[in-house]
Amino acid sequence: MIPKETVDKIFDAADIYDVIKDYVNLKRAGVNYKGNCPFHDEKTPSFVVSPSKGIYKCFGCGAAGNVSKFIMEHEKVSFPEALKILAKKYNIEIIEEELTEEKIQENETRDSLFIVTEFAKNFFKTQLHETAEGKNIALSYFKERGFRDDIIKKFELGWSPQKRDALTETALKKGYKLDFLKATGLTIAKDNNYRFDRFAERVIFPIHTLSGKVIAFGGRTLKADKKTAKYLNSPESEIYHKSKILYGIYLAKNAMVKLNKCYMVEGYTDVISMYQAGIENVVASSGTSLTVEQIKLVRRFTKNLSIIYDGDPAGIKASLRGIDLALAEEMNVRIIALPEGEDPDSFAKKRTLEELQTYISDHEEDFIKFKTELFAEEAKNDPVKRAQLIKNIVKSISVIPDRILREEYIRSTAKQLNVGEETLYFEVRKILRKNFEDKRKQNYGETLRQKPTKPQLPAETAGIYSEVIEKDILSFLLNYGNETIKIEDIDEEITVAEFIISEIKNDDLEFHNLIYKEIFQDYEKYFYINAESVQDYFLKHENDKINSIAAEILSPKQELSKIWTSRGAAENNIEKRLHEIIPELIDTFKLKIVQLKIEKLNKQLAQLKPSETYEEQLNRLLEELNLFNKLKVKLTEFLEKTALL
Repeated sequence: MIPKETVDKIFDAADIYDVIKDYVNLKRAGVNYKGNCPFHDEKTPSFVVSPSKGIYKCFGCGAAGNVSKFIMEHEKVSFPEALKILAKKYNIEIIEEELTEEKIQENETRDSLFIVTEFAKNFFKTQLHETAEGKNIALSYFKERGFRDDIIKKFELGWSPQKRDALTETALKKGYKLDFLKATGLTIAKDNNYRFDRFAERVIFPIHTLSGKVIAFGGRTLKADKKTAKYLNSPESEIYHKSKILYGIYLAKNAMVKLNKCYMVEGYTDVISMYQAGIENVVASSGTSLTVEQIKLVRRFTKNLSIIYDGDPAGIKASLRGIDLALAEEMNVRIIALPEGEDPDSFAKKRTLEELQTYISDHEEDFIKFKTELFAEEAKNDPVKRAQLIKNIVKSISVIPDRILREEYIRSTAKQLNVGEETLYFEVRKILRKNFEDKRKQNYGETLRQKPTKPQLPAETAGIYSEVIEKDILSFLLNYGNETIKIEDIDEEITVAEFIISEIKNDDLEFHNLIYKEIFQDYEKYFYINAESVQDYFLKHENDKINSIAAEILSPKQELSKIWTSRGAAENNIEKRLHEIIPELIDTFKLKIVQLKIEKLNKQLAQLKPSETYEEQLNRLLEELNLFNKLKVKLTEFLEKTALL
């Protein structure tokens, strides 16, 4: 039990901002700080930290509490263990009684596993620094690799002795249970009661959590025997899931926030050598393909991810697949290819920090551009490979959530590959539509209708948006939603409703008239449940305004806006021209929203006042305005081809 005076001392020292900033990228918001919540997946920050009140609160998922509660929830530890983590951070000594067999049994399994891995870490360190065997074999190896003493200690490197059961026997004599040694993978036990150390006769690389707790180990053999695995890692356990952790994240997180960038390499020694050279914002995936959990771990601290590869083109191509996951998480991904025959470990050792930074700056490339260049040469004179390349690049572009960024990539990639923008645009839309349909089937397949939440109109758009296009969209949905059409960029026939819904949802388009927005949201849900009776549903809707609008739209006298009748979309030939009208309708809707966004940005620029962040705000607004103006030009040119403007 921790004495009350020690508990008080810990709470007095622990600053909630100082603690949470190690886990979350926080930015000042008035007297508070704001960031993305670490307890649920979100892209718009709703997690607020109040230093004055000593509390945090997420307005998205509801998580809230003080500094100890944050550590308990984030690290999944008990209150006493949370206090120990805080005490360690603030160099506060906690006097504890010696660990006994009885106390080990009293601890919960998870806490016991942490205790065992902590013991093992210290055992390996002692063997490295305080035994003749460790010094002669392992420490000399690390020195030969060029690692300094301070770096060896900082990464808590160690040595597992040649004696096959050295760790196991020492742990058992000190009262640690065999079950926990086996559960962490430190000990392997056979049926004949033969037990031995997993990492015997290997140098040790401890793997830490964000808070610095050791959860697993990597071991490297120093033997030249080809039958012996070069690297051996801890198996999955209750406290270690390799897909959710990155090697070096504990030491890299502060530099990642400070520099707003993360470098990713492959192995343990790559991280250590880069860190020793002065590149401290570096982590490793430890030889595994990138996972969503690992990407989200990086995204807590920065959205800028640069992946460093050795110079082997074949190896690079094989490892690019996981990067689409990073693009889907709105990460800004860049690639740095090292010279042939080099890896981050060897490359960092031969250069000064300034030389490293210069090389990175000169060779860092945008992922999409890099990927295109990498595959373009071999596909240059082969039409089949070229088609495959285009589809491969389009697939990567399609996972990017930000519509404007997708448009920019389509433009630049089309120029790079010398293909028409429309070709790439149609291919991207095809993938987005398929993804939307798959998601729709998953979400609405057996779902009963639920009344939609009343939508809220964004304040900045009130009173300035024309409702004509929105009403036309609803008219086509209610009158022709079940009609099938063959769109140019779609291989199969699709219903009018499926096309309109997927286009609007894929590009995050918003209806600005409240009642029209509610009708669209309700239509989306009901159509996938009972498409045949959708008209009857809206005519009998419980909301009087909605059933009145439905009656008006479905009335034989209802007319489309002049933009369509002027193009010959008379009542007697609308159905024949749906395949032309519907895509044009959606693109017109997009153009109206883009124009609205441009008006808003121009207004913000006019109202911008001198401040400490004036230049930063000005550049951001001008950059965003430039992107929307380009999109406006593109949509306008496309619609002019169809004589709709």
